[in-house]
Amino acid sequence: MKKMLCVIMVLILAVGLVGCGKGAKTQEGAKVDFPTKPITLIVSFAAGGGTDLGARLLAPYLEKELGVPVVVENKPGGGGWIGYSELLKAKPDGYTIGYVNTPGLITGYLNPSAKRQQNLDSFTYVANHVLDPGVIAVRADEKRFTTIQELIEYAKKQELTTTTNGVGTGPHMAALDINQKMGTKFKPVHFNGTGEYLAAVLGGHIDVFIARVGESLEPVRDGQLKVLAVTTKERVPQYPNVPTMNETVGEVLNYSSRGIAAPKGIDPKVLEKLQTAFEKAMKNPEHVQKMEKMGLTVHYLKGDDYKNLLKAEEKVIQNLKPLLGWN
Repeated sequence: MKKMLCVIMVLILAVGLVGCGKGAKTQEGAKVDFPTKPITLIVSFAAGGGTDLGARLLAPYLEKELGVPVVVENKPGGGGWIGYSELLKAKPDGYTIGYVNTPGLITGYLNPSAKRQQNLDSFTYVANHVLDPGVIAVRADEKRFTTIQELIEYAKKQELTTTTNGVGTGPHMAALDINQKMGTKFKPVHFNGTGEYLAAVLGGHIDVFIARVGESLEPVRDGQLKVLAVTTKERVPQYPNVPTMNETVGEVLNYSSRGIAAPKGIDPKVLEKLQTAFEKAMKNPEHVQKMEKMGLTVHYLKGDDYKNLLKAEEKVIQNLKPLLGWN
């Protein structure tokens, strides 16, 4: 009888162990049932802006890949940080994701007066969507300097005013970077938006238009501006005949990146599903063509590659902190 009981106990234990093994294997290899409901895509800027328009252009292609609605939700304010804060507080389940824009994302925590504890490691990065290169342009009828080389040489001897859309923004950083590297005397003048500083340049009140490709397309098409250089490593499709700063006067890299991030702690399998869907949607030829017509360059980078792009930009801004008084 005792022998029989021992045999039964051994059999029970064996079955239990096998069952546990199968359960672990099933759990490890289980497919994630995602997504099953609409996804919220936060845009931390007002409706009608470049980020918002790009997000709404992308959404239908993303919906096709994910099989659920993608709801673009605008949360403007605080230089983007109202929306970024909402994203950071969201449940890390993949159903709330959002755009993060540079340089505002980075200057928003490097600026000591903001007293923010967040940094690049506070987010999980899905994919970069847009790289909006910087441009250096002048009025089409400008006679003092007609090439980027002439502009730089002139600015070494005489102060020239340049446009920016605020302290710590891309155009502001570009002017400071050129001054630091080339000994120019550019004096940034801050405006509230593109319309204001474009009018100031065209009216002859500001010497140099430093902005983004997307902001320059229409005035260039209208014959009001002439682009002298772009601030990326390679020439851009919108201005194939315009040289880069690197080609002509020296290395100056300045651009605005717009990509998708998620809260920390997201399931790696959910993240992988999102990244696969975003890659297919962003690289859809029809989507790329529509974005280019808007002056927006699709520049897909996945996860870690996207974060490395942000780290490189952070390094540039770190080097300019003394010039901003951010010691």
